[in-house]
Amino acid sequence: MATYAITLNERTTSGKALMAYLQALGVLVKKISPQAKGSLARSREDKLAGRVESFASSEEMFKSLGI
Repeated sequence: MATYAITLNERTTSGKALMAYLQALGVLVKKISPQAKGSLARSREDKLAGRVESFASSEEMFKSLGI
């Protein structure tokens, strides 16, 4: 048995019809909705990826920025 993931726009008539057809066949097992990342998760990813700089003071930050 294979597992497939497809993306459908359920707001269109063709998307609704395809969903109804898959449900009628009994092949649709579960619907997965994408989860939006919160600000905490995004900031953790930024820190782990090295996109965050740390400064001891605001003067040091401004000096780094050339201000």
